[in-house]
Amino acid sequence: MDFPLLTVTAAVPAVGAILTAAVPAARRTAAKWLALLFSLATLALAVLVAVRFEPGGDRYQLTESRAWIPDFGVRYELGVDGIGVVLIGLTALLIPFVIAAGWHDADASPSSSSRGGPNTETSSQRWRPTQGFFALILMVEAMVIISFEATDVFLFYIFFEAMLIPMYFLIGGFGDRAHTGSDENAAAQRSYAAVKFLLYNLVGGLIMLAAVIGLYVVAGNFSLQEITAARAAGTLDMATNTERLLFLGFFFAFAVKAPLWPLHTWLPNAMGESTAPVAVLITAVVDKVGTFAMLRFCLGLFPDASKWATPVVLVLALISIVYGALVAVGQRDIKRLVAYASISHFGFIILGIFAMTSQGQSGATLYMVNHGLSTAALMLVAGFLISRRGSRLIADYGGVQKVAPVLAGTFLIGGLATLSLPGLAPFVSEFLVLVGTFARYPVVGIVATVGIVLAALYTLVLYQRTMTGPVKEEVRTMPDLRLREVLVVAPLIALLIGLGVYPKVLTDIVNPAVEHTMSDVKQTDPEPEVAVEAKNGEEAK
Repeated sequence: MDFPLLTVTAAVPAVGAILTAAVPAARRTAAKWLALLFSLATLALAVLVAVRFEPGGDRYQLTESRAWIPDFGVRYELGVDGIGVVLIGLTALLIPFVIAAGWHDADASPSSSSRGGPNTETSSQRWRPTQGFFALILMVEAMVIISFEATDVFLFYIFFEAMLIPMYFLIGGFGDRAHTGSDENAAAQRSYAAVKFLLYNLVGGLIMLAAVIGLYVVAGNFSLQEITAARAAGTLDMATNTERLLFLGFFFAFAVKAPLWPLHTWLPNAMGESTAPVAVLITAVVDKVGTFAMLRFCLGLFPDASKWATPVVLVLALISIVYGALVAVGQRDIKRLVAYASISHFGFIILGIFAMTSQGQSGATLYMVNHGLSTAALMLVAGFLISRRGSRLIADYGGVQKVAPVLAGTFLIGGLATLSLPGLAPFVSEFLVLVGTFARYPVVGIVATVGIVLAALYTLVLYQRTMTGPVKEEVRTMPDLRLREVLVVAPLIALLIGLGVYPKVLTDIVNPAVEHTMSDVKQTDPEPEVAVEAKNGEEAK
């Protein structure tokens, strides 16, 4: 079939964004349903991509290639491997839940209230906060999906950077209403968080742009498939220092997006000042582009430099794991706690990628998916909780499970998934990362387990302080989850349980792509150093 399935999958949410933004100002509900409809259509296309993908087939499938800027060797070139397929599926799956969870978040957005009140007709006609909110979400989805599909480095770079624009407006223009300070102070903090997010990622992107240009000078084109094939065949020889410099340019941008310590400081501000659905969009969707790109571009384009940088990257990943978890333990703000927990989890993902073992990289890919599901479940329930009380501070809660048991129960399951409880999906991925790391770097694997202990601490303490104990007066009349909120959270919990029991549905897709990545870096898994008894009675390893 010549049907451009990958293009259509990315184009549908982009078209949905344009149409949603064009809905008349007075038709807010219509704009919401239109955005949800396009997100569901995108999910159906993502399922079709997964169905048509053959795990045992070619490395990149459903490929599309057209001339775009021939004078500079730029092509519109798309293709997906198993890693791209599962991340496109994660993105398309989460966006409908993000839209449903944020159904009322823009009805009284900070941008509209600061200009005369959320319900005034003049404000609505002038600024269209609801239409803009959902249009921006769909635009982010389109750009993330095409980033997972692009096999032309320049094409990837364009959308890697372009997604910053809608995210900037989502953070700065539609911030969290649960703020303890004045409206002016809240607006200032939203603006600070949005600008910090943009500047950090723009700096990373500019450094990457220099590396992209350098890659073209060395390779003569931007095609990932052609460059990796030429390197494998020995027809493209990069000088050692050149390869290392190019690797650093790419890795720096991806480490900012990931986010990896010490380039992480934008994330707590961005998540803390965003609405809960936008916070999910940041850490469960957008940040995955950074870790995905490490696998596809850093290891694929610069295998020798990736192995050269591995010791330093492993140390940074360990610091992220322990530092993120330690800071999460001391947080007083629910959303900032989840943000620092995510920094710790991204440390595990990067650890698995650079462990250079098939178990580690398979675990890292599964971790991207499972972290997206667990963080979405926990953050969205936290958002429902915060919207009822109007506060993000942990100390303002207590005894919630006695007045809202369904909310408390779903919050607990999301928290248990975050700490990688056996039987829930994140456990499988974290276990694989640690096994893969220990096989090659046992000391690093041992130190990384500290993050598991700390995760149990910050998760259980958070639940104890908010959900158990005496019922505080302010939460005594708190309503339980409504039908719409249950419909948002229940499928995520079902997936966390289902993938925890049967992860093979994802590993069958991911493992062949991991084998190709291991081949790129010319690595094989270490042999087990376990003495076994041979048939003749002699010991052999």
